[in-house]
Amino acid sequence: MEMNYWLVKQEPEAYSWADLLRDGRTEWTGVRNFQARNNLRAMRKEDPVFFYHSVTDKKVVGLARVEREAYPDPTADGGDWVSVDLVPVKTLTAAVGLEAVKSDKILRAIPLVKQGRLSVMPLTREQFERLLKLSQTAG
Repeated sequence: MEMNYWLVKQEPEAYSWADLLRDGRTEWTGVRNFQARNNLRAMRKEDPVFFYHSVTDKKVVGLARVEREAYPDPTADGGDWVSVDLVPVKTLTAAVGLEAVKSDKILRAIPLVKQGRLSVMPLTREQFERLLKLSQTAG
């Protein structure tokens, strides 16, 4: 089965990478955007997921993986919303800031740049590998 690659965004004041490390697992709930919901539905167990601190930090800071595929979001009051479970894999050796992403010829096309409000987005394998390289992190 082919692997998918992802990036999720979260305000560190709401739920940070440090929180995920402390918790060891989290339900990725509260997504109320149809495109992001569809991306959650496409996630498969073991898919790698970059964790991006939005708003105040604006950096890719960690690497997680999907532990449980899409299931009904327990925080939703009706509707067809889903969540997934994520577990941390490793903290990036060097966080990758938004300006570095925007200036990189491989990364400037990712939804993080093109669709700034999208909270769950796919990456290509090339984009995933480039982020790993920029973060000085072994895959």
